[in-house]
Amino acid sequence: MHDALDSYREAMRGSTVSRVSRGYGSALFLEFGALTRLVRKNGPPRGLQGEFGLMIAWSWRIEDRASIICGSWSDEDLWQPTFDKLLGRRITDIAIFGRLPEILVSLSDDLYVLSFMTAEGQPEWSLFDRRQGETRWLHCPNGQLSENRSSDYRVPQVDGRTSPLDD
Repeated sequence: MHDALDSYREAMRGSTVSRVSRGYGSALFLEFGALTRLVRKNGPPRGLQGEFGLMIAWSWRIEDRASIICGSWSDEDLWQPTFDKLLGRRITDIAIFGRLPEILVSLSDDLYVLSFMTAEGQPEWSLFDRRQGETRWLHCPNGQLSENRSSDYRVPQVDGRTSPLDD
């Protein structure tokens, strides 16, 4: 399964952080590469997403070269200024570490984003590749890397064409 990680690493290396957002609780979402607006068949737009994405449901931290800048248990006043520091940074590497796979995204200027589950269960992260008209994602159910694919929906193309969901 590390071959799957290699394909994400090669495709994502050099992509920039284009959006950082917070989900419910301390969920963290990073979008990489060109952003596109998601559309629904009937209804309002669903938001922006990148060519690639990383979701960490909880237990994450952001580091610089010498320290932890903030994490999911930090004072929330630290979050947005730290998220802003990530914008425009390039991915230099992606790695998996630990007996139960956690993810580490290394960024330019010695910044790092990593999952670090501290509760019972499994590491709660997913890495997404949305470039090919279907989404594939790498995650860690049952303590092992697993890749899934979905062609249930397609995102708008970067050149402005919209998905079949608009029809």
